[in-house]
This record gives sequence, C-alpha cells and structure tokens, in this order.
Amino acid sequence: MLTIGGLSKSYGGRVLFEDVTLQVNRGDRIGLVGPNGAGKTTMLRLILGDETPDDGTITFQRGTSIGYLPQESAPIGDETVVELASSVSAELVRVMREMRLLAAAGDEDSGEAHEAASRFDELDGSTIQAKAKQMLNGLGFRDSDFDRRAAELSGGWVMRAHLARLLTQEPDLLILDEPTNHLDLEALLWFQDYLKYYPGAILMISHDREFLNQLVDGILEIRQSKLTRYRGTYDDYLVQKEAAEQQLLAAYKNQQRDIARLQEFADRFGAKASKASQAQSKLKQIERMEKIEAPASEAKKVSFNFPQPQRSGQRAIRLTDIHHAYGEKVVYAGVSLEVEREKRIVLVGPNGAGKSTLLKILAGVLPVQQGVRELGHNTKTGYYSQYRVEMLQPQRTVLEEALDTPQRITEQEIRTVLGCFLFSGDSVFKKISVLSGGEKSRLALVKLLLDPPNLLLMDEPTTHLDIGSIDALIGALKMFSGTVVFISHDVYFIRALANHVIHVKSGQLHHYSGGYQYYLDKTAAVSERAALTAGDAPVKTKPVQKEKTGGISKEQRRREAEERQTRARHLREQKQLVEKLEKSIADYERQLQELADELEKPETYNTAGRAMHLNREVLGAQSELDVATKEWEAAVSALAALEAAIPEPAT
Repeated sequence: MLTIGGLSKSYGGRVLFEDVTLQVNRGDRIGLVGPNGAGKTTMLRLILGDETPDDGTITFQRGTSIGYLPQESAPIGDETVVELASSVSAELVRVMREMRLLAAAGDEDSGEAHEAASRFDELDGSTIQAKAKQMLNGLGFRDSDFDRRAAELSGGWVMRAHLARLLTQEPDLLILDEPTNHLDLEALLWFQDYLKYYPGAILMISHDREFLNQLVDGILEIRQSKLTRYRGTYDDYLVQKEAAEQQLLAAYKNQQRDIARLQEFADRFGAKASKASQAQSKLKQIERMEKIEAPASEAKKVSFNFPQPQRSGQRAIRLTDIHHAYGEKVVYAGVSLEVEREKRIVLVGPNGAGKSTLLKILAGVLPVQQGVRELGHNTKTGYYSQYRVEMLQPQRTVLEEALDTPQRITEQEIRTVLGCFLFSGDSVFKKISVLSGGEKSRLALVKLLLDPPNLLLMDEPTTHLDIGSIDALIGALKMFSGTVVFISHDVYFIRALANHVIHVKSGQLHHYSGGYQYYLDKTAAVSERAALTAGDAPVKTKPVQKEKTGGISKEQRRREAEERQTRARHLREQKQLVEKLEKSIADYERQLQELADELEKPETYNTAGRAMHLNREVLGAQSELDVATKEWEAAVSALAALEAAIPEPAT
C-alpha cells in the first residue's frame, strides 16, 4: 500500500531522517512515537506530499485513498455540520451546498433543484449522509447539531466533525495526528471501539498509551535520525526496546574493551623495533572494525526542585448538603463530601454526571447555590482546566510569564520546568499571543506548578502533553505534599497517582478507598477505560445460604447475632479511636500555629533563650503531630476494612 525507500530529510543542517525504509500494508495499525521534535509530524507531511524529501522515494499502490486528521486545525467554510461530515468528495460538497442554497431561496421545485437532487442520488448522497450522522452521533453530536453552521462550533468540535468526515470517507490509509485530544471519554471509547474494526490501515501519532495499547499492532520509533519498527502494542515496544538497548550496550562495551586492549598494545610497543609491525597491525585492526555506536540514551529523567505549599489542616475542604442545578436540570441535591489532606482523588463516572461541576464547586469557580463549602485550616485552592488560559498576559513571552511567580526559583530551574512541558530553546521567547490553545494550556499548567496551592483541582491535565511530559507531571505530583482532586481519561496517569476513587452518578458520590485497581476489582469492570464511565455496580458479599430443611436454625441465628454485636463493638471502638486521634491532630496543629505566632512577635526575642525554647517546642509538637497522623491513617484504614467486611443480613 505504502512503500518508503532511502528517505532523508534535513532542516538547517539538522538531519531528521537518513536512509529510512518503511512498508505499510493493508490492515496495519501503526503508532508513530519519538521525542518531541524528533520529526513525527514531518514524517506524516512527507507521506502526504506536503513536504519534499531531500532524497528517497515515497510510493503508493495505485488507487490507494488517504485521509488525514491534523493535530490542531482543519479548514471550514460555510457548510453545516452534516455537510462537513458528508464531504467525501468535492463534487458531493458542491451538490449539497447548491441544494441548501436553493432550499433557502425557496426554489426546491425549480429545474436546478431537481437536477441537483438527481446528481445527489447518483453520488449516493443519502447513504453517505446517513453514515455521516452515525459517525457524528458516535463522536458526541446531537441530532439538533447537524444543521448548525460548522463555523459556529469551537475548535475541538470542528475537529470532531472532520474526524466524522474521515470515518465516513473510510480511506484505505487513515493518518491521525493526536486524534484523542479533542474527545471526551465517551466519544473516545466509541472511537476506539470503531477503529478496532476499521477496514483500512491506520498510521497515528498519539501520546495516549492506553489508546495505542488497544489499537496498534506495531510501533515506529523515530530517534536520532533513524526509524525503528517494533511488533506489538506500546507496552510490547517498551519491553523490546529495553532488551534491544541492553544488547546494544553490551556489544558496545565489549567492542570498547577490545579497542582499548588493542590501543594499549600499540601504545606500549609502537616504539620498539621488534614489536612495531605488530603494533601497526593492531591499529589497522581497530580501523577495520565496524564501529558500534553508543546506545541512544533516553532523555534524562527531568528533575527539578518542586516548590512545596504550606501544610493545610487534616481536613482540606468540606462540602455539606450541596445543591446545584443548571436551570431545570438538577445535578446535585444535598450531596456532601470531605477531602482529607494528602489524598489523591480521581473523579470518575459517565458524561454529564457532574464531575466537572463538582470540581468547580470545590474550586470556588461555581458559587454554592445551596449548602456550605468550607475550606480547612490554611487551605489554598488552585484550579486547572484545559480551557482556562485567561490568566496569561498576551504581550509577555513564555519565559516572562513563567518568571512571574512569588516563589524563589532561578531562571535555569524555570527553564527546566518549561522544557518538561515542551517549551525548549527559542520557543521560550515566543509571545503568548501567538501560542496555540494547547501551548497556552501547558503554560498555564507550568504556572500552577511553580506556585502550587495545597489543594490542587485539575480537569484533564494531560491533554496536549506528550508521553515524556506526562511522566514529568506525574513525577512532580508525586513529590507534591498537598492534596489533589482530578478528572482524567488517561488510565496510566490515574494508576500512577490516585489513592482514592469517587464514582459520580445520578447526583450521588460512591467512594472507593484505594487506588484504581481496587476500584476496578470492586466494580468488576469490563475494561480499564470503560470503568471511567461505567455505572456503579459494587461487588456485594455473598449472602448466607439457607438450610435445606427450611430457614435458618435458632443456633445459627444466635451465633450471627453474637457476631454482629462483636462487629458493632469493634466498629464503635475504632470510630472512637479515629475521633480521638483527629482531636489530637487538631490540638497539635493549633499548638503549632500558636508557637508560630509567638515566634513572629518581635518581643519574643527580647528574652534570652525564649526563641530557642519555642523552637524546641515546635520540633516536639511537629514530631507528635507526625506520629498522630500516621496512627490516624492506620486507624482510618482499619475502620474502612471493618465497614467493608460487614455482610448483608441473612434472609
């Protein structure tokens, strides 16, 4: 279908590809990966003919059709959504536009209208439009959206309409550049399932590991001007790559040892007449060797001194009896939530369940319509949304905006953080006014990380980040000493961070006091990603079986009653322990605050030794607080285990 031979491409003296060879056959599903700037998008542009290679050939089997979805923007005119999704040929676009204009002018019965309708039927327009509507529905459009002008839509919805057009067209080779960036989770799941049965070949760039694992049967990696093909999923690629690099490293080290040994002989005996010929022979042996290049080391794991926020109280935030509605649509009616310090909570649930609404209420972005929102002691919230970029100053450069932080951080440290999120080299001097939406979102994320609150609320933070940047974000958040509540459809990101799951459905919050795997086990999820939108179906304990003789015996009922009383006593005692520890923690926090206030008074330092005595008290109180906190965490875990172990009553 597609054959690439001897392909080379350079920019300004920098070699992107050199002597690249590739064969893509019908039915192939290939993921294109590599570091930012390695040339992935350039490779696609060369295949599409938008750029010309310096050397080599790109040939297609005769009659092969190609469809391409760019990462950020695609052209639109005055067409409606359904016309855009149906525009599989220039002729059909022309006919549909003519029919719409004639209808708008009231000329449906004219000769021109009949001729256009006849041509529409010849082009199988009705069948194509029916398929286009099916694709639009799958990608999240409502029927009422079909006749809207595409130009009225946001950029993300325009990209969805173009994606629907490609799926309607069904080209032999589908080329996708970050296709999931503009999809919500339910549309992504539909799209992922649809592509599993797509009849053509697929070549895609994606930074979504789960998406790649679900779909591809091969990975193409661009690195150091070379293109290497691996078989299997993205996870398979990681294993194969590691094994190949270990083999290459071993071969490289062996050869270097041989070279050093030969060179040592030549250096030692080159001046001796009796050994000179042997020394020259060793040097020639080195020259004849086919040198093994040092393995291309992975980009160093980015590390930076992540600013840590002020410690909050044990309770970061509490919502009590919250009601929220959009007009007649009630989202929450009397919901309550308490978020404790250092929790990493992911909100999951179907679209429209209210996850983003809950996050905005926690952040204070949405005012409380009814109920109470109460911040904990010293809690400072920070809200990150992929659409929230109004905080940026358009006239500034990227670096100037990042430097505008109250934290004491050097320019070099800030540039390191910017590099994590794809701002490197001269790109830090770009004006914010010329940045794309994705670049602005990444910069807003950098700003938040450079001056973090102690309660961080994040809505889809990994959108527009490549795999390396997602790893950097995970590393930063793992170091973060505050509390995090987030929404994400990146399973890898969720697994790496979440230690508590809240399932939001029908205005109710269902808690799972464990990581994402715990949630999957409890809900018996069909798939890791589908569980993010699944209905709530916790696994229940097995009920006590009745005796065949009919009912449960008196002795069995007596034993069960005693067991219930014992469980109830243990549960009551554990709750009392938790409450006692919470009171101790509150007392220690109050003591620390009083000591801090005393140390801030100038007169404290008028008495010799007073400050030293207070500092010793601070250390003692902090130590006691740390011990009490660990005991509290253990007590809460034990309490959760006791509550989870309570079986359903026998019948």
